[in-house]
Amino acid sequence: MNIGTQTFQEFKAKAAAFHGYPAPGLLIGGYMVELARRQLPAGTLFDCVVETAKCLPDAVQILTPCTVGNGWVRVLNLGRYALAMYDKHTGAGVRVWLDVDKMAPYGEIRSWFLKLKKKADQDTDRLFAEIEAAGDGICSLAPMQMDERGRKHKGMGRVALCPICAEAYPASDGAICRGCQGEAPYALDPAALEAMSGDTQPRLTAVPVADAVGHRTLHDMTRIVPGESKAVEFEAGQTLSGGDVCRLQYMGRAHVYLEQDTPDGFLHENEAALAFAKLMAGDNICFDDTPREGKVNFQATVTGVFELDRERLEAFNLVPEVMCATRHHGVLAEAGKGLGGARAIPLYLSAENFRKAQAVLAAGPLFRVAPLLPARVGVLVTGTEVFQGLIEDRFAPIIREKVERLGSSVVAEAIVPDDAEQIAGAVADLLGAGADLIVTTAGLSVDPDDVTRKGLLAAGLTDMLYGAPLLPGAMTLLGRLASPAGVARVMGVPACALFHKATSFDILLPRVLAGLAITRRDLAEMAEGGFCLDCRTCVFPKCPFGK
Repeated sequence: MNIGTQTFQEFKAKAAAFHGYPAPGLLIGGYMVELARRQLPAGTLFDCVVETAKCLPDAVQILTPCTVGNGWVRVLNLGRYALAMYDKHTGAGVRVWLDVDKMAPYGEIRSWFLKLKKKADQDTDRLFAEIEAAGDGICSLAPMQMDERGRKHKGMGRVALCPICAEAYPASDGAICRGCQGEAPYALDPAALEAMSGDTQPRLTAVPVADAVGHRTLHDMTRIVPGESKAVEFEAGQTLSGGDVCRLQYMGRAHVYLEQDTPDGFLHENEAALAFAKLMAGDNICFDDTPREGKVNFQATVTGVFELDRERLEAFNLVPEVMCATRHHGVLAEAGKGLGGARAIPLYLSAENFRKAQAVLAAGPLFRVAPLLPARVGVLVTGTEVFQGLIEDRFAPIIREKVERLGSSVVAEAIVPDDAEQIAGAVADLLGAGADLIVTTAGLSVDPDDVTRKGLLAAGLTDMLYGAPLLPGAMTLLGRLASPAGVARVMGVPACALFHKATSFDILLPRVLAGLAITRRDLAEMAEGGFCLDCRTCVFPKCPFGK
C-alpha cells in the first residue's frame, strides 16, 4: 500500500535517510499522517500535535510542511502513539491512533508494538511486509476540535541574558537559564572553564605568625572551643602583638595573611556580603551593616509572615562562591529573631561572580516580612449538642487563646445548632458586631448533620477553599464574606483542633492575619511538610510541621 504518492519502498528509503534507519514506527507513522491528511478538506492550512516523541514526529516532518522548528508540529508526550491534525484557524480536525484490536491479523506488528519480543528476536523482513500489507488498516480515527488555547503558538517571549553564563535564554525560565539551573546534561572541561573565566582567587602571601608581629591582619579569624564558644578572636585590621603569637598557634594557625590592598578584579568578602544584603532585604527586615567573616545575618523588625522568593534564592545559590540560607517560606517570624544569613564564601570574591550574583538580585528583594494586623474576630461554634448544653463548649477558649496570642481580639461569640439558616443568621450578627475575621468551628466533616458550609454559603460566602493537604486539619475552610466594613475573612476549623495542639489552623492563621491571599496552589504547596508527627510533647512551631 502506498504512502501518499510514494510507494512503500520509496518512503522506506526516505525514512532511512532522514531518521538514520527505517524504523517500524516511522513507516507506520507515514500511513497515519496520510490517513489524517485525507480527512481534511483540500487546501486546509493545518497544524499537528503528536502524542509521542518516538518516530512519529519524523513522519509528520517528512510528509508535511509541519516541522518542530517552525512550530507547526508540537510534541505533547502523552505516551500514546497518536496524532491530531487540525485546521490552523478553526481547530477542526481528526485524531488518528494505532488500534491494538486491529492488529490481530498481524502478529509481528503486534509483538513489536506491545514489546512481546526482544528486538534481536524480531523477524524484520516479516515486520516490514506486514506494515506494507496493513497500511492504515491498523489505525482508528475520530473527529476532534482543538480548543483556542491549544491552537495558539507559544512564542519565546522576553529574552534575558543569564547572569551566570551570559547567554541569551527565555526570561520565563526564571532568574537564570535552565542550563545553569542544573538541567544541562554535560560538564565543560575544567581547563576550558578556567581559560574562559581566569583565576577565581588572587594569589595571597602568608607569613609565619612570628613574622606578623606589628602588622595588621587581613581578615577576621575565629576561635572555636568545642561545646563552649565560637567567636571572632582577631578582627580584620587588628595589629598583632608578641602576645598574640601563642594564641594564634593555639588556634592552629602557623601562618597568617597580612592586610593589603584589594587585588584588581576582586572584592573583599565583607564588601560583597554587605552589597548582597542591601539587595536581599525587603520590608520589615534588618541586618548588621558591619559584616563579620564575610557574613551578614538578617532579622525581622516586626512579627509577621516570612515571604521568600524561592526561585531566585535558588538561582543566587547556583552562582559560584556565594550563599544565602533562610528560614522556610510562610513561617511566623517574631520581631528580633533571625531569618537567614548570606555570605561570600572565599576571602576575595571575583568581580565576575559578584556581577552574576548581583544580576540575580536585581529584580528586587529576596524576602520580606508581612506584618500581622490585629483582627476583630467573631467565633462561631456550631453543633446541636453544644447548643443544647449536652456538652461543654471547648472550642471558643481554644480559638480565643490562639488569636489573642497573635495580637488580635475576640469581639463576639455565638453558639448555634446544626441548622444552615441559624448559622447564616449568626454570621450576620457577628458581622454586625464588627468582626472582620469569622472563625467557625466544627460541622465541616462529611456527616449529614454537618451543615456549616451550607450555612456559610447561605450567608454569602465567596472564594471558598474547602480542604487542604495538612494533617491534622484536612477539612479546613477558607473564604470571604461581604461585611458592613467591607470584606471579612472566614476560617473554618475542623473538630480535630479540640484534640491536637497544632493543626492547619495554626499554619494558616498567621497568613490570614497578615492579609495574604491564599490560593489552591498555595495550599497544594503546603503538602510537603504538612504532616504533623503528633509528638507526645508538642513543641510547635519549633518542628517541621508546616515547613
